[in-house]
Amino acid sequence: MPYRRLPNTDLARIRALRSAQDMGEILSSSELGFSFNLLRKLHDFLPHFELAIRNHHQAIAEQSSKSKEYNERQKKARLYVSHFIQVLNFTIAREELKPEVREFYGLNINSQNIPSLVKDVKLIEWGEKLIEGERLRVGAGGNPIYSPSIALVRVNCDRFKDAYKHQKTLQSNTQRFSEQVAQRRHEADQLILDIWNEVELHYKDKPEDERREICMRYGLVYVWRKSELERKKQLESVESSTLDLPFSSFE
Repeated sequence: MPYRRLPNTDLARIRALRSAQDMGEILSSSELGFSFNLLRKLHDFLPHFELAIRNHHQAIAEQSSKSKEYNERQKKARLYVSHFIQVLNFTIAREELKPEVREFYGLNINSQNIPSLVKDVKLIEWGEKLIEGERLRVGAGGNPIYSPSIALVRVNCDRFKDAYKHQKTLQSNTQRFSEQVAQRRHEADQLILDIWNEVELHYKDKPEDERREICMRYGLVYVWRKSELERKKQLESVESSTLDLPFSSFE
């Protein structure tokens, strides 16, 4: 005997709820296999569940569509920040500037290492340090560094900061809608379970095959166990073979 399997995906949940709702529109309240109270809950719940899923999918799609632009701006900002520090180090190596000028930028005086720019917050932080450090050094009488200039560093860092803030907003939206769907998902599972229980109880006196066929119209899903399915196929094969046997005539 096949067993009943509750939905385990949002698409399957929607399909089950819509099937029950369709039956509610086709049949009168006296003919319907579940209570009017559940039908009312279904009408109230389903649009909100569908909206939550739609919002979540749209948030994921928007975040994904903006990720390419975000990655490009991140790459560009990291390139300009690292190149500015490299040029600063080259200038010091040529003795055009003294190692002490690294203090303006928050860098180690005796190190030519480029700080880690892997994390976004660190990239933003070092971009701001370079911009402020160059302002202070030039203000103290130093000559500006070029190729890249601090103006180009600022432009690319500002663009990345904007993209970073927008990406964080998109991530926050995606997380919020995901939590809403998770909450609605629990309600959907309980509503489906209640409807299916009432439907099976309503048609309990019907023959098994007929009852199962009717219940499936309400969205119920039945699955044969592997052993039962094999046995069912064997029985069908035996019946088919029996029907195909030639009749013998006896005189």
